[in-house]
This record gives sequence, C-alpha cells and structure tokens, in this order.
Amino acid sequence: MAEQLLIVLIVEDDALVQPIVEDALNEAGFETAIAQSAEEAITLLKSKLTNYRALVTDINLKGCMNGWDVARQAREIDPAFPIVYITGAAGGDWASQGVPHSILLEKPFAPAQLITAVSQLLNSAAPNG
Repeated sequence: MAEQLLIVLIVEDDALVQPIVEDALNEAGFETAIAQSAEEAITLLKSKLTNYRALVTDINLKGCMNGWDVARQAREIDPAFPIVYITGAAGGDWASQGVPHSILLEKPFAPAQLITAVSQLLNSAAPNG
C-alpha cells in the first residue's frame, strides 16, 4: 500500500515569503500545493480533488477574502482541519478572527517554528487507531 502523502496547502501571495514556507515544509517531508489567493484556496479545498492535510495561510491576501476566511471555509469542510496562520501585522486579531485549535506565527519566523506548528496540529488531529 502506498504511503499517504501529507499535502499542505499554502496560501501566500508574497513572492519572497512563499518559497521560504514551501522549502521548509518540503525539507520536513511534506508535499505542498500553492494558492495565490483566498478564493483559489477555497476552490481547491472544496473541489476535494486533493486530500490536503493542513493549511498554512497568510492573513492579509490580495483579493476580496483573507486568511481568516480561508480557515473558516476549511473548517466548514473538516471541523478538525489543521490551520497555521502566518502574518506580519494581523496577529492581534487572532483571538477574535482565528478558528479554535489553530496556531499563529508572526513574521519573521524560523522555518523550524512552522514545521513544529504544522506537525503539532497534525498529530493532535490524527485519528486514533
């Protein structure tokens, strides 16, 4: 039986930050998929063509929707979906806007912090048995 890939959906529109996030996750053994906007990410999640296992989203994104919106949509699809927010400026809104059992990382963060956050959420969401 083939090993199930752990695919993390990254929603990041900053061309400087996106490859750092992607490389960190790839080096830790995760597969990654990139969405440039909240709208694109929500379309990918709702299509269910890929079994994404976690979401790493910037909060301030180009377009009409933001990272808070992506996370809420992801949780409507799967109430236990692991979500890591990354932000340079919107961290103060996490308590009121963020979904429960999510993690927020303030930019700049170390790649190891991102890997730890994703792994911690995946481990806590893993089904027993």
